Amino acid sequence: MTIQVTHASESARLEAMEQRAEQGGGPQAQEKRHLKGKLTARERIALLFDPGSFVEINQLAESQAIEFGMQAKKVPGDGVVTGYGNIDGRLVFAYAQDATVLGGSVGTVHGAKICQIMDEALKVKAPLIGLNDSGGGRLHEGFRASRGVAGMFFRNTAASGVIPQISAMMGPCAGVSVYSPAITDFIIMVQGQSQMIITGPAVIKQITGETVTLEELGGAKVHSEITGQAHFVALDEKTCIATVKKLLSYLPSNNDEAPPCVDLGDDPERFDDELEKIVPANFRRVYDMRNVIRRVVDKEDFFEILPQFAKNILIGFARLDGRTVGIVANQPMVLAGCLDVNASDKAARFIRFCDAFNIPLINFVDVPGYFPGVTQEHAGIIRHGAKMLYAYAEATVPKITLALRKEYGGAVMAMCCTGMGVDQMLAWPIAKLVVLDTETAVNIIFRKEIKAADDSEAFRQEKIKEYDFEYSNPFHAASNMLVDAVIKPRETRLRLIQALRMLKNKQQTRPQRKHGNIPL
Repeated sequence: MTIQVTHASESARLEAMEQRAEQGGGPQAQEKRHLKGKLTARERIALLFDPGSFVEINQLAESQAIEFGMQAKKVPGDGVVTGYGNIDGRLVFAYAQDATVLGGSVGTVHGAKICQIMDEALKVKAPLIGLNDSGGGRLHEGFRASRGVAGMFFRNTAASGVIPQISAMMGPCAGVSVYSPAITDFIIMVQGQSQMIITGPAVIKQITGETVTLEELGGAKVHSEITGQAHFVALDEKTCIATVKKLLSYLPSNNDEAPPCVDLGDDPERFDDELEKIVPANFRRVYDMRNVIRRVVDKEDFFEILPQFAKNILIGFARLDGRTVGIVANQPMVLAGCLDVNASDKAARFIRFCDAFNIPLINFVDVPGYFPGVTQEHAGIIRHGAKMLYAYAEATVPKITLALRKEYGGAVMAMCCTGMGVDQMLAWPIAKLVVLDTETAVNIIFRKEIKAADDSEAFRQEKIKEYDFEYSNPFHAASNMLVDAVIKPRETRLRLIQALRMLKNKQQTRPQRKHGNIPL
């Protein structure tokens, strides 16, 4: 009997396959997710992209495995939705793993689909978003699945510094499914819903005897406060996707473009007398550097990154005169703003990201030095601290540094000063740019004289005043061209914007090389 093939029959066949793909693990599995307050992969995609703009690729691809009952478990799409569309009118590529299909596990075809969408994003140099919800490699397919997994890592690395890569962790992710996000630029986790682990609690209990819950092992709190691997934490999935969109709004589509310029309607010549009230002239008094940053940038909009990790340093995006800038700032409220191992890592990676994507760097400095102590020395503060030195020296984007109060010791260089390639070095009148704080310096320089003096304390105080007047001030630094301008606090916004405008077309070439060797 010959089956008559018609346009209508094959269109109906196509519609049935598309409907099956859209159902993922089936209506019951999707309903189960809804009862837990979770969205499906396709609902997440719909929330991410501009309405009607998403174009799916490889919707009908399915696993070719037949072992371990896989013949009966095949689903068109193989547990991941891939494609492209517009976010706020800009072309973006994305994939969304579907945990209703074999737990979102990465099989051969699943991995190949993600690799292809990564290739397409890199071809046209558009951002890549991963909506991750996967239990790891698919055991049913054995070692074959490793090609796709390894291919994802390879492409993440190839795309690094070329296109922005953002990973949204929408559910529990384990094993190989956390390494691809780890290579991307930013990770966003959903509080109480997403976890990142290498090995699960059951295996840990079996191997080490330790008892731990999944949330305690790799929840959002762990990765945003302890490991520093989660750059943002969202309260729910909608907030997570909104965070992705806001982050994209600051970034260019690729390394050949300038970041978007958005006029928020804030006067570039606005003076601010509140800054003198926020920052005490008494160096022993603390203040919140966030308040300084917000008063200076456009409409007080500071998009902070890793706010709960290494809180002694602040990093994030803002706008000045409509232009995206990367902010690096010491936080006097925590460890007096000292640099330590984690702060150095946090800042160095952010500096390198900004440099890769043509985002000018603004540094707000109030730093007494590297944090001292045996713990930090043994943790490798020399190696970690050198990462900031390397990152700033390597960066060719505009670099503007403002010294508010303390600029002491090796941390001066780590925050990008004259000699480190800074383009504009500014300082407030109360700032002190010295190797050591005045009292320590005087105690060392005049140690013998202080000891021999009739009134040791009076002699010491006299020398402190002399040293302060002669050296511990920005005017001495300016006289030696170590500071380009001493400015009043109220002028900060205007002077930063003037410097940015002047540096808009900055070009700087580097010696030809394969790549440097940052002290990782």
